[in-house]
Amino acid sequence: MVDYHAANNQSSAGGAQTYMEQENDWDRDLLLDPAWEKQQRKTFTAWCNSHLRKAGTQIENIEEDFRDGLKLMLLLEVISGERLPKPERGKMRVHKINNVNKALDFIASKGVKLVSIGAEEIVDGNAKMTLGMIWTIILRFAIQDISVEETSAKEGLLLWCQRKTAPYKNVNVQNFHISWKDGLAFNALIHRHRPDLIDYDSLRKDDPVTNLNNAFEVAEKHLDIPKMLDAEDIVNTARPDEKAIMTYVSSFYHAFSGAQKAETAANRICKVLAVNQENEQMMEDYEKLASDLLEWIRRTIPWLENRTQEKTVNDMQAKQEDFRDYRCVHKPPKVQEKCQLEISFNTLQTKLRLSNRPAFMPSEGRMVSDINGAWHTLEGAEKGYEEWILSEIRRLERLEHLAEKFHQKAAIHESWTDGKETMLTQKDYETSTLSEVKALLRKHEAFESDLAAHQDRVEQIAAIAQELNELDYYDSASVNTRCQKICDQWDVLGALTQSRKESLERTEKQLESIDELYLEYAKRAAPFNNWMEGAMEDLQDMFIVHNIEEIQGLITAHEQFKSTLSEANKEREAIQSIQAEVQKIAQSNGIKLSGANPYTTITPESIDNKWEKAMAMVPLRDNALQEELNRQNSNDTLRAKFATQANTVGAYIQDKMEEIGRISIEMNGTLEDQLTSLKEYQKNIMSYMPEINKLESFHQLIQEALIFDNQYTSYTMEHLRVGWEQLLTTIARTINEVENQILTRDAKGISQEQLYEYRASFNHFDKDHSGALMAEEFKACLISLGYDVENDKQKRSGQMVSDDFRALLISTGNSLGDGEFSRIMGIVDPNGSGAVTFQAFIDFMSTETTDTDTADQVIASFKILAADKNYITAEELRRELPPDQAEYCIARMAPYTGHDAVPGALDYMSFSTALYGESDL
Repeated sequence: MVDYHAANNQSSAGGAQTYMEQENDWDRDLLLDPAWEKQQRKTFTAWCNSHLRKAGTQIENIEEDFRDGLKLMLLLEVISGERLPKPERGKMRVHKINNVNKALDFIASKGVKLVSIGAEEIVDGNAKMTLGMIWTIILRFAIQDISVEETSAKEGLLLWCQRKTAPYKNVNVQNFHISWKDGLAFNALIHRHRPDLIDYDSLRKDDPVTNLNNAFEVAEKHLDIPKMLDAEDIVNTARPDEKAIMTYVSSFYHAFSGAQKAETAANRICKVLAVNQENEQMMEDYEKLASDLLEWIRRTIPWLENRTQEKTVNDMQAKQEDFRDYRCVHKPPKVQEKCQLEISFNTLQTKLRLSNRPAFMPSEGRMVSDINGAWHTLEGAEKGYEEWILSEIRRLERLEHLAEKFHQKAAIHESWTDGKETMLTQKDYETSTLSEVKALLRKHEAFESDLAAHQDRVEQIAAIAQELNELDYYDSASVNTRCQKICDQWDVLGALTQSRKESLERTEKQLESIDELYLEYAKRAAPFNNWMEGAMEDLQDMFIVHNIEEIQGLITAHEQFKSTLSEANKEREAIQSIQAEVQKIAQSNGIKLSGANPYTTITPESIDNKWEKAMAMVPLRDNALQEELNRQNSNDTLRAKFATQANTVGAYIQDKMEEIGRISIEMNGTLEDQLTSLKEYQKNIMSYMPEINKLESFHQLIQEALIFDNQYTSYTMEHLRVGWEQLLTTIARTINEVENQILTRDAKGISQEQLYEYRASFNHFDKDHSGALMAEEFKACLISLGYDVENDKQKRSGQMVSDDFRALLISTGNSLGDGEFSRIMGIVDPNGSGAVTFQAFIDFMSTETTDTDTADQVIASFKILAADKNYITAEELRRELPPDQAEYCIARMAPYTGHDAVPGALDYMSFSTALYGESDL
């Protein structure tokens, strides 16, 4: 068996092959019931004989008469008009197989895919294979070339039948089997083209046999279409054979093909109207999408510009979370909408140019530039809002730290001042002995020393309060009240201290006894006690750091403090030794001490207690600093993770941006191949989205940890987001450019080779790979293609210069005429930017070198439908056009007002002119 499937793979008839692959399903359907097989035998036999009779012969038995291959080869020569190789006249089986193979080879050369059909089966009289082969021949030579409105053959034939029978009652052609059982469809086809042959109104739907026989007899007698079907077989079969019906109906199509002038005109009008309807829908879609996007931007910008301050860090972090949700959830779909809006606008303008329609001007405020401007304002508001949130978080964090520090220091100071006013106002010295007065004076001197030591703390409290006021702390009123109370009390204490000192000094002259040891103890104990209080205060001091260097600085300071503890302990022991010496002297001299040291309230026990407390705080401070060091190390790890991922993503985006720039210049293959490659490239880029999401997750952890700097990378999340969006937009625009080139090629009939030539020439002169040519580069590009604008008359007639003149232009460096070149620049660069894009270049070349539908052509088509009248009626439109397009015309055509007008006349000339703008006429 010969494998024609492999042979057919070498065929260049791609369109025909695809269609035949779709339609060639006989090997499944030929598992027929007897009724279908009978219908096919009769129909295919009649169809073959309708052609063989031109060669003076016929067949009787379809599977027997083709076995030797002679009549099969003759049939193919008749229907194709071509000569086949000379047949072999021998009677042996091998001669028959060779003849059939020659026929099958010829069929395969026409782009037909013969699956599982071999010469041996035909020679052996295999009915199934023979019927399948004949059906394949019918498809290729009788049906394949039937196309209505760019549909496939079968669909085109069905659409032709539907249009021709649409005005007839009781006829509804939906298929090629049961829609034809009552015979009315056959009669309607004949009546539509030859109303003189059929009295359609006399036919009854309930008499199918009469209807079928009437159509078959009229077709055979008057149209030279042989009878290929039996009325009784069709009526008595639940579902007539589709192939038999199609074969017979195709004969009607070919019989009436000479009367297609009006239908061709109608098709042209339908095509033009369909383009206009599609363009109007695209305009409506653009306007709605632009309005929705602008409305979203209008609603969003005030939210981003709101600078209402919050009172706490948690409240601001909630705003930050809302902003992150906006960036990651709400904005990305709008980015896609913006990109799609631009693509839709470019595609619409391309379609309008290709169909000679006026350019689309969106309503005021909805231009692409307006969208871009609003988007730029939105992104500016985003940047400002994010910076404000981070600044506010820093400010509130600082405020909370200062407020807590203020209240801590204020509480310590208030605890120290408790009872001091009472002590300073008492008159105990008035009834004291000399030694007691001296003791009181020394005690007061120690108090003054203590008071002076506390001056620094009061100043710190006031400074913190001032900073809280400057940073606009929300509870500044209570801070100021407390600070003022402390300052007022401090002034009172100062005055009372001075007053008491003066009183004691007046009394001191009268008192001479003093215990030097108590005095020395008091003098040394007071500053040491104050040092311990300061140390404990420092050990409890709140701290806030933002990096490892800052926490390491605190740890270093703490280590330095610990290194002084040995000397401090020696001072404590020395102070305690003074008290021990007092006890020793008293015991040695039998002195009875009156009680506590008269010069100070600081007892050895209190010094030891505070020392123990201070020593207990040291390891706590160690732990707190170590925990903060661990946190900063963790933050540094987060920085490094983010930086590693950011550097990877940044490099990827940069590489891809450069790569898509090269791809857009170096693309090879057909435009469809380029489009497929670009979409696959886009898919590959989109597969990188998990890496972007991974980076976003790192960025979220960075923000949650309140990390505000990163020394490991120069990339920020904002820069990478913008770069990613720009990459997606660039690849989408590149895909759209290729799609528009396909639209241009298909609409203008430009060959793939011409597109290659245009692209190669454009890229040659695009030295900086910017995707656009400057005026002089464009002029040189036109000359390289042999475009002669010096010869204005020749140019406007659409002619290209000869090869000799092209060579002359190039060799002499001939410049284009200024007037003509200015006209061309006005076409390709209407905005006067000085640069010509590749799409504008292609549009110009295709417009100058190809023919397109014009208003004149549409008017001529309407004139055909109107039977040369200057107007057309609604009835004629509904008869000749599909319902939706007929109503489209009727709704938009103005009444015809000429002298030859009749009631209901419509002006198709002004309607056609309006489709293309006034420039065509």
